[in-house]
Amino acid sequence: MNKIFLIGNLTRDPELRSTQSGVPVCTFTVAVNRRGRQGAEAGQPEADFFRVTTWRQQAEHCSRYLAKGRKVGVTGTLTLQHYTGNDGQQRSSLEVNADEVEFLTPRGEGGMNSRPAGQTSSPQENNGFVRVDDDDLPF
Repeated sequence: MNKIFLIGNLTRDPELRSTQSGVPVCTFTVAVNRRGRQGAEAGQPEADFFRVTTWRQQAEHCSRYLAKGRKVGVTGTLTLQHYTGNDGQQRSSLEVNADEVEFLTPRGEGGMNSRPAGQTSSPQENNGFVRVDDDDLPF
């Protein structure tokens, strides 16, 4: 069985195109943070990057409602693509053909950086939810 579940943030705005037969296709990249590891930069967690492809009506919805920094949940199948970069080097890309895409950033909130640092929102603005840091979780 080939099934992958991802939760992460878009690294750039989605790109909507159409096939020659007119079928909409949307691609975007999702960064998924690794838990409990620190990257080379202070305070930056390590992340894996997955290129996601959606089709038809789902592609149109992703193009319309997603933007850089927004959090999404993606379910689909995973493939490893090999290609030659502009510099002539062999490269690999993890690609997900999405079956489902869940928009996790609440309406009205931009992306991860939509609020100034240190400013928090009231529970009424987040529909009663309180943002919790992963380090505060007991597991």
